[in-house]
Parts: sequence; C-alpha cells; structure tokens
Amino acid sequence: MTIKNSSGLEPRGHAVLVKPYEPDFQSSIIAIPDSYGDKSKMAENRVIVIALGVTAWDDEPEPRALPGDKVMVTRYSGVMVRGPLDGEIYRLINDSDVYCRIVEEKSNG
Repeated sequence: MTIKNSSGLEPRGHAVLVKPYEPDFQSSIIAIPDSYGDKSKMAENRVIVIALGVTAWDDEPEPRALPGDKVMVTRYSGVMVRGPLDGEIYRLINDSDVYCRIVEEKSNG
C-alpha cells in the first residue's frame, strides 16, 4: 500500500514518522472482554508508517517496515507532534523502536 505524507513533516536520519490508529476490535476473531484491560492501552502501540528518514535501518539487510505498513512500536518512544500542514497527530520515533509488522488476515466470508 502506498501512502502519501501530507503532514508537512519529513523525518531525518534514523527517524520514522508514524501515525497512531485504532484497530477494529469489534470484528476480531478473538473477543477480549472489557474487564481484561483498557483497549486504548493495547492500541496505542499500533501505528502506520508514514515516512522514513534516509538512514532508517541502514545497518540491517532490509527495512523493518515501509510507508503504509502497520507496525507495533515501543509504548513511550519518540515524541508526539502535530503536522503543520494537516493538523493530524503523529509520532516521530527512532527506527529501532519498531518491533514488528502487523499482518492482518482477511476473512473468507
């Protein structure tokens, strides 16, 4: 998936620009009771990669993620910023704070 960076923010060096998103808990296969924990705490580590600094993951054989990928990141990593062009909330994180790409399976019916 190709994604356009309309934020007005261009990450530099090892920085990665990400945008938080809310996963759809209602349509998931596994039901998690509200009493188990606050859903927002689970969701705040999920972000969509918007843009990469030019040296992001340059010490690894391949990038951990590309713009448009949904990933899990360190909970308190980076800094929250507001895009000067679109007014949306983003996070600027270090490339090493990306732990995994989220693969969402499509249901067959």
